[in-house]
Amino acid sequence: MHFSFILPRRRLLLWLLLSFTTLLILMLALASSIVVKGSNSLLYSNVDKLPSNRVGLLLGTSPRLSNGDPNYFFIYRIDAAAMLYFRGKIRYILVSGDNRHLSYNEPQEMRRALLSRGVPDSVIVLDYAGIRTFDSVVRSKEVFGIDSITIISQRFHNQRALYIARNKGIAAIAFNAKDVDAYDGFRTRVREYFARVKVIIDIWFNAQPRHLGPKVVIGR
Repeated sequence: MHFSFILPRRRLLLWLLLSFTTLLILMLALASSIVVKGSNSLLYSNVDKLPSNRVGLLLGTSPRLSNGDPNYFFIYRIDAAAMLYFRGKIRYILVSGDNRHLSYNEPQEMRRALLSRGVPDSVIVLDYAGIRTFDSVVRSKEVFGIDSITIISQRFHNQRALYIARNKGIAAIAFNAKDVDAYDGFRTRVREYFARVKVIIDIWFNAQPRHLGPKVVIGR
């Protein structure tokens, strides 16, 4: 009798686990489909085909991984932004990243990397309140007054940024920086699926960036 009670309970737990897993996968797939829809025509990997914009929005990330190794998402984004500047596709680079702690400053790290590639300091604009992609994109309009922009990141990241831009009245296109191989970028891509769910919720509930602040004119 004892075993006959345990067996149905285990079956119930297994059924609940499988149901939850199935619903989670369906939710992630639906969110990803919503975010990606409509973005393909706005994504560019060929610099020659990329339309010009006055400002490029360079989305931030850490220059190093948690184990101290170089972060190639960072390196490839910097390379892409510098190339777009020197090819005349953008005139200014709005560098937006996280600076919540004194010991962690994405914008300054990106600025130093751009300078090392020959980009003039006069065309680099720092946004220290780009705590997340949502904040970076929305602040580009609300704080920096940009209605038309070229977003610079990896393709999967650009898709989410373009979704935000479309829903916030920003005429955005995106340039795809070189991607990182599937093994090294696995954790980032897994997080991206959950980030897409979060951004849909942010849009539905009209979320706002953590910080806005006074207006800043680029190129003044």
